[in-house]
Amino acid sequence: MKKIVVVNAGPRKGWNTDTLLVEAAKGAESAGAVIEKYDLFRLEKYTGCISCFGCKREKNKGRCVCRDGLTQVLDAIRNSDGLIIGSPNYLGEMTASFRALYERLIFQSLTYNLENPCCNEHPVPVILVMTSNAPDTAYLPLLKNYQQTLARFVGPTELLVSGNTLQLKDYSATDWPWTMFDSEAKQARHEEIFPQECRRAFEMGAKLLK
Repeated sequence: MKKIVVVNAGPRKGWNTDTLLVEAAKGAESAGAVIEKYDLFRLEKYTGCISCFGCKREKNKGRCVCRDGLTQVLDAIRNSDGLIIGSPNYLGEMTASFRALYERLIFQSLTYNLENPCCNEHPVPVILVMTSNAPDTAYLPLLKNYQQTLARFVGPTELLVSGNTLQLKDYSATDWPWTMFDSEAKQARHEEIFPQECRRAFEMGAKLLK
């Protein structure tokens, strides 16, 4: 039976990023996959790449040697048949948790060898999900860069972007007015468009292994 690893690099369970990942996972399950899910904000302490170059030794080829909270995630991805990973956009980038995993996931397969730049012998398909307050197209260059790098070192990668997301159930409950946002418009989009994105996530998950 095929195994899909799902990684939530956002801190808020049950909100936008997590919801889309759950829907994608349900789609993969509907196609017969087994799901193994990780929430990066709930793991034991970990860091990004520490540049020890241990993964550049032949005996550790393609394997990060740093042992911490991310080790189980990296091992699971290495032994999976597909990866679904998502992050909210924080200040124009993915979360620091996403970056930590991304650095170590990519660097362990980077050889610095021109003839064979990638030593990953088990590429798997990837779905990359990003949510943000900005319009869907605002961060496309950023996402395209991630897509290209993931495709090169992990496996063929598809994107799912959800923009102008709803952050709070009640914007009027904040201590000071969040006048930057049109809360009614955000609520309307959440009710009309977000369910369509959830269906899209389900469909992408269902097709991940085909």
